[in-house]
Amino acid sequence: MRIAIVSPICWRTPPRHYGPWEMVASLVAEGLGETGEEVTLFATGDSITRGRLLWTCPRPLYEDPNLDSKVEEYLHVSSVFEEAKKGSFDLVHNHYDFMPLAFSRMVDTPVVTTIHGFSGPSILPVYRKYSGRVKYVSISNASRHPELEYIDTVYHGIPVEEYRFGEGRRDGLAYLGRIAPDKGTHLAIETSLAAGERLTIAGIVQDRDYFREMVEPHLDGDRVRYIGPIGIEGKNALLPSCVALLHMAPRPEAFGLSLVESMACGTPVVAYPYGSIPEVVEDGVTGRIVQDVREGVRAIAGVSSLDPRPIREWVKERFSRERMVQGYLGVYRRVLEEHTS
Repeated sequence: MRIAIVSPICWRTPPRHYGPWEMVASLVAEGLGETGEEVTLFATGDSITRGRLLWTCPRPLYEDPNLDSKVEEYLHVSSVFEEAKKGSFDLVHNHYDFMPLAFSRMVDTPVVTTIHGFSGPSILPVYRKYSGRVKYVSISNASRHPELEYIDTVYHGIPVEEYRFGEGRRDGLAYLGRIAPDKGTHLAIETSLAAGERLTIAGIVQDRDYFREMVEPHLDGDRVRYIGPIGIEGKNALLPSCVALLHMAPRPEAFGLSLVESMACGTPVVAYPYGSIPEVVEDGVTGRIVQDVREGVRAIAGVSSLDPRPIREWVKERFSRERMVQGYLGVYRRVLEEHTS
């Protein structure tokens, strides 16, 4: 198959540190290439792929303030469909939210869109309008919107072998992800302090006022420290030695990629139950699902007894890159069969 993978241009593909949508787009593209598919990646000009790279935006939008984001987005997406109109692809796989949907009827090429999340209810009319033209894939059953039709759920997958397995002495807790109210960074701090455990916070600061008011006052370099955004090397230095990863997001999670990364290292997760969390975490085996800070403190005391080997095996069985790629290949075949029938 000739597959076009459309990645966002907010960050490089794969990202240097943060960029979950770009990370998944890269893993899908590289995994498809390993299975022998012909892959074209649409991403920033500094992106890395073993397939063919086509680009219009030279650098990530979030790394160059001189770039006009709206102009670069339209140039990026239009280039995909101009190439598709030439008959270059059997299928376009979109990881770039709703904008490519508006171009989908301009070509005959089938389009699959992975819905990584909804920025808000205002974008739903676009998804509703193109629901018959574009096939939607959810990243968890919990993330499905009741007004949309989906062809399948394909869980995110990671290259488990690239994550260092830790089975030695563990100390301290980790928080990994965007620093923003909806991710509950302040709740992770509250829980770690109540448990008497040190907390290391890693991730981009998305909401600077929130960081200044709710996070920064607790940073002392010892009980609570912030190390900034980290890539896989930083994750392999942090996660395998931690007692647990805290994910106290107070709103529904679409998937939770950082949870899978932690579990790949054999490190259990303590998380609030919203959205996809019960699909990602096996309560009592790979971590604990809790309702509030008090339960979180009790869970931290108990997760140290969990065997790290079944935690890593859980990821190998359910959230490997190979399983994700095979899931998407199944979707592609179904879409192409329907398209040619």
